[in-house]
Amino acid sequence: MANAMLIDESRCMGCRGCQVACKQWNDNPAEETQNRGSYENPPELSGITWTKIKFTEKSQGDNVSWLFLKQGCMHCTQASCEAVCPTGAIQHHGQYVLVDQEWCIGCGYCVNACPFDAVHSVFEPRDGGEEKATAKKCTFCVDRTTNELPPACVKTCPATALDWGDRGAMLAKAKERVSVLQANGYPKANLYGENELGGLHRLYVLVDEPAAYGLPSAPRYATSSVGAQWLSGILTAGVLAAVPFWVVFKRQRAQEVSEGGE
Repeated sequence: MANAMLIDESRCMGCRGCQVACKQWNDNPAEETQNRGSYENPPELSGITWTKIKFTEKSQGDNVSWLFLKQGCMHCTQASCEAVCPTGAIQHHGQYVLVDQEWCIGCGYCVNACPFDAVHSVFEPRDGGEEKATAKKCTFCVDRTTNELPPACVKTCPATALDWGDRGAMLAKAKERVSVLQANGYPKANLYGENELGGLHRLYVLVDEPAAYGLPSAPRYATSSVGAQWLSGILTAGVLAAVPFWVVFKRQRAQEVSEGGE
């Protein structure tokens, strides 16, 4: 059974409780930021901020309203980050798209490939105290959800804008909500994530077009020549001395055999 997160942006009140819960559960440090004249803070997702509420001001004549978007990893069925990863560090585990920190070499291919800007690099100390770049993003609180608990952000949402469960059930709930909104003054209400990139595991109920929220209307799947990228990624990261070439080659071959078998 594949689960999904349902985000009803028509209910979101921009409290950012989900941001706090994400930081707390994942033990991520605070961002160094400043007052930018907006309640939206920090300005972007990062390697230590995996969930963020984006504020978009919408003006129609004298009326001003706000659109709120809960940003984070979409856990795409066709995940660009996985496609371009040179070492196979990013892989699907059911609905989860996870980064194996032992194999991530910090090359940054996934950062550039993600159409939702949800993956970012961060420098962390490793054995011996030397800092190393590594990719970080939302994990759907895999340590919670695999133990029958909802993600931390879902648990804390006071507006009940977030839900978690079987993807089919979440899709049915989202479609019903869209129909209600369309019948009550929101003709542009729509469901985002059902089919994009093979189907996202982060589904949105929106009251306006995706572009109004800054979401790509037709996100593109990044493809690559994997055979060339795993070598260039190793060279870029400068880890040939630390990770023997044949080990990485063996891992890459094993992944290709596994994918071919599937």
